[in-house]
Amino acid sequence: MKIILKIVFILIPIMLQSQTTIKGMAMIKNSQGKTEGLPGATIYWLDTEIGTTTNDKGWFTLKYKPEYTNLVFSFVGYKTDTVTINELKEIHHFMIEENGLDEIIIQAEKENTSVSYLQSANIITINEGELLKAACCNLSESFETNPSIDVNFSDALTGTKQIRMLGLTSPYILIAQENIPSVRGASQAYGLTFTPGTWIESIQITKGAGSVVNGYESIAGQINTELRKPLNDDKLFVNAYGSLDGRLELNTHFSQKVSNKWNTSLFVHGNLRDKKMDVNDDNFLDSPLANQINVMNRWQYTDAVNGFVSFINFRYLKDDKQTGEIDFIPEMHKLTTIKYGSEINTERFDASAKLGYVFPETPYNSMGFQVAYSQHQQDSYFGLNQYNINHKSVYSNLLFSSILGSTLHKYKTGISFTHDSYDEFVNTTDFGRSENSVGGFFEYSYDNLDDFSLIAGLRLDVHNLLGTFITPRLHMRYAPWEKGVLRSSIGRGKRSANIFAENQQLFGSSRVMSILNSNGKIYGLNPEIAWNYGVSFLQGFNLLDKNGTITVDYYSTQFQNQVVVDVDESPQEALFYNLDGNSHANNLQIEFNYELAKHLNLRLAYKYYDVKTYYLKGSLESPLQAKNRFFANIGYETNLNAKGGNWRFDYTFNWIGQQRLPYTASNPVQYQLAENSPSYSLMNAQIAKVFSKNFEVYVGGENLANYKQENPILASENPFGAYFDSSIIYAPISRGMYYAGLRYTLN
Repeated sequence: MKIILKIVFILIPIMLQSQTTIKGMAMIKNSQGKTEGLPGATIYWLDTEIGTTTNDKGWFTLKYKPEYTNLVFSFVGYKTDTVTINELKEIHHFMIEENGLDEIIIQAEKENTSVSYLQSANIITINEGELLKAACCNLSESFETNPSIDVNFSDALTGTKQIRMLGLTSPYILIAQENIPSVRGASQAYGLTFTPGTWIESIQITKGAGSVVNGYESIAGQINTELRKPLNDDKLFVNAYGSLDGRLELNTHFSQKVSNKWNTSLFVHGNLRDKKMDVNDDNFLDSPLANQINVMNRWQYTDAVNGFVSFINFRYLKDDKQTGEIDFIPEMHKLTTIKYGSEINTERFDASAKLGYVFPETPYNSMGFQVAYSQHQQDSYFGLNQYNINHKSVYSNLLFSSILGSTLHKYKTGISFTHDSYDEFVNTTDFGRSENSVGGFFEYSYDNLDDFSLIAGLRLDVHNLLGTFITPRLHMRYAPWEKGVLRSSIGRGKRSANIFAENQQLFGSSRVMSILNSNGKIYGLNPEIAWNYGVSFLQGFNLLDKNGTITVDYYSTQFQNQVVVDVDESPQEALFYNLDGNSHANNLQIEFNYELAKHLNLRLAYKYYDVKTYYLKGSLESPLQAKNRFFANIGYETNLNAKGGNWRFDYTFNWIGQQRLPYTASNPVQYQLAENSPSYSLMNAQIAKVFSKNFEVYVGGENLANYKQENPILASENPFGAYFDSSIIYAPISRGMYYAGLRYTLN
């Protein structure tokens, strides 16, 4: 290692001999109308990793080469400008407030999916263009063209899709909406389906331990969704969608300027599936009958002159599902053995507010306050199993950001409070509890965008059930050469396992659920604790005058304690107990992105998983987790015409390797499964015709090769018998799905 470092330090001066520097200043008009420098502004060369921040006087110095021509100026509350540099001279650039006068700027084409060369953490940003590529009807379906997230069906009854990252299921991912934790507790099973894709402006995926600012629960990573902002949103947006499997959706939102400082948006989503389908002839619905209404009212207050920006959200959701045997009638057959059926009825209310303040005289100082309340009521039954949960949650977070001496050294500090109240019943057993936590955090950032940066965070939390504990997180970035970035991270996470809410697919089986430990404070179990380590290398390149990137990621999650969900001891049991041995999830991903031609982009990825848990039988691969996966996506857009119209084509291919199946060898022969599933391929495609910037139509299909899992429901002819199980799903259970839709926008 020392020899490598010496070589690097010898080569860097040689590489710099052909470079020089450019000096400049970012300036603003203060409240008195006087010109002054803007501290903390981000300055970087477009399409490079070369960047810096302005000092406390607004000055910056940056590496310069003749091929660097577009210099980007960026700061919160001000327009992001791109300035063309044709010669080496001192730059003085005025930053314009968001509500200020328009000016002519140069805009680069926005990438649908991108990884920054400048951020310390390994963050993948999915923009609106990427979300349009698939039948993106809700958040769980928003990742099918991104290889970092695996999308699978959770069971053969509900048709719900679940996600995995780094080999771990969604409960190990902190899922937030505008940095407020959103999918957690009672909403783990179905919460991803409660955010329509058309409401989303962008998604940020953080691999590895997330920021301490957002809490202590993140283990595999963080997914944050940014919703459309009322200030910049379209006056009217309509998306109508229909599929041949009977699913109909309507998404619409309206935006209105109320005053110079207030803007509001109304989001309305409705979906309906009332068509019964049983393509595989097992007498069970292939997809549930469903009906959802989802309404959100969103307010934005912006006062850039005085440094204020605020968001207030109110949302109401009602989601009803019915599944089971195709001739099941709830009014006649509910909780009887005449016909097997299930209903999952959810009602949810959310309210949240965010207040941000930037000190006008010292814009590198800012404060933020977040507060959110939610009430989630789910009443459900699966055959003869009943599951009801009412989860009330309060979340608040107060933070302050500033610098230490100069804008190279930044910090965030603050306190947070969380309260969760659970009224939870499994049949007649009451598992109700309350959780309260108070925490403080400090996060330091060294923002030398030139070659090295880091984020180091530490938080202390006091929890009534988890105890008092410390959560450390560290992200580092080093750029050894141009367009080459090496990242590493390490962090600890701790969480309460909501064993029933997170494993509702097990209710759709004959398994008897048992908790083996009884000394813990949550269901008699101890909290889950894990360390996550990761390294990532990103290399950009230019081949045949076309840009591309190669990324290699390796992440390892090591559990100190895990709540083991054991479905291998017996096909008639599901056991929950504390880990007694080793449990880990290792993941290697190699990704290749390249622009084959103008508007023709290729993305390839290979993923290898080593996910093992120590069960009562010993160390086994985690069930229903493929060791090997291959991903390919190719997208093409024609040039825009005079009306802003064009054609878009997208094709995605997934190859999923063998998966270990849960133990069924003690069942009668007709209800036994192989030890491993077969490997298989999935293909999705979409074609969109954009007539203008206001109107487009699209058609597409998923599972174009019609691959179906054989016998997805064990003992479907006797659903109240000892061998019934609808939870062992490794592939689609029905043939290809085809859809069509339209989008209309009024700017």
